Amino acid sequence: MDRKTVTLEIKGELAFVSLNRPDKFNALNYEMFQEICRVQKQLQRRRDIRMVILAGHGGNFSSGLDIKSVVKKPLQPLGLLAKWLPGNANLAQRVSIGWSRLPVPVIAVLEGYCFGGGMQIALGADFRIAAPTASLSIMEAKWGLVPDMAGLVSLRNIMPKDKALELTMTARVLDAAEAETLGLITWVDENPLERALRLADTLLARSPDALAAIKLSTHKSWTSGIRSLLARESWYQVRLLLGQNFRLAGAKEQGKTNEPYRKRQRFW
Repeated sequence: MDRKTVTLEIKGELAFVSLNRPDKFNALNYEMFQEICRVQKQLQRRRDIRMVILAGHGGNFSSGLDIKSVVKKPLQPLGLLAKWLPGNANLAQRVSIGWSRLPVPVIAVLEGYCFGGGMQIALGADFRIAAPTASLSIMEAKWGLVPDMAGLVSLRNIMPKDKALELTMTARVLDAAEAETLGLITWVDENPLERALRLADTLLARSPDALAAIKLSTHKSWTSGIRSLLARESWYQVRLLLGQNFRLAGAKEQGKTNEPYRKRQRFW
């Protein structure tokens, strides 16, 4: 590759991840799938990273799969879909679900096109903040395909089934205002990156252990049985109570310390 299709910039406790094919509206080629997964693995290992902001270079998030690029090499579609077990995530699915598995908040900043595979990636984030001029679509049906990049994991939790079916079956393009009304995005903002940074500042004031436990417990418990939910809540709470960051959080709230939080516990 002449340049990286995904860039990673670390600023303190913030990681900025950007899709980087601006001349192609950040359309997803095979190398980009690989790069996204590589970055996710890198972030998973770093306990000093407390927040991820996910965006696209050049004024667009992603126009979706670069079909011409992928089908040029017959083995690439197989590489995207291959998996050892049916219930495992393949490469195409990891670029979406991988964000929800990180133990830190992930904020997607959406500008310009957010179509098909790009929308699937954005659905893996915990928050989606879109510019008013953004265009969004779950577009796979337009090409005779089913959405198969794990975005449904998030979609089924943020909107009614009939609304999700309508969007996936029609493949129609939504403006940001309608997407917010449907729950597809979290907020519309004239400056989505600035809004993301304000949210990041708020979350950075909280214990990284608490945020990791809340995120992972919520994702794992959202559709699980009540007994599993109760057990997970109790287990995570015990771990938090025994950790240093719990004591720091209390001292910070009482104005007794400005000491920085410790590195995040491992909750997985």
